[in-house]
Amino acid sequence: MTRQQPAATVSATAITALQTALAAEQAACYGYGVVGAYLSGPDASRAHVDWVAHQVARDSLTATISGAGADPVPAAVAYKLPIPVRSAAAARSLAVILEDRVAQAYLSLVGVTDLEVRALGAVKLRETALRAAAWSHTTVAFPGLTSSSLDGAGSKPAISEPG
Repeated sequence: MTRQQPAATVSATAITALQTALAAEQAACYGYGVVGAYLSGPDASRAHVDWVAHQVARDSLTATISGAGADPVPAAVAYKLPIPVRSAAAARSLAVILEDRVAQAYLSLVGVTDLEVRALGAVKLRETALRAAAWSHTTVAFPGLTSSSLDGAGSKPAISEPG
């Protein structure tokens, strides 16, 4: 077993957190399809690399959840984007939002008691923070935490299902 996949015996709380991270990764895969459609050159290449990274993370989480004896949450058919995307600038903004929201999901892994799940969350949180920083050209003190969440308000999913 590698550090990327926690042991098959994980708590119900950890499974819930893994499902949350999986849902965020699925939404990011969808969102990066939109991001890449509006970019060219080096930005398009970076979007492609990030899209593949989210696909790999999605597949790894799916395997981890299945390996723990749970049914992975299925991806939605489509997602409502958090912002309208009609330009390259908006696509770059969407990439930052996607990474920030995936980071929020990985924070739920860091908070569980299963050490391997926590380690996975920490590694993935770092990866999403680095991708967000590459897109935004800035860093934040607490990746995945919005100022409102520091004040005790809730967080939003990466992209919501249309409804």
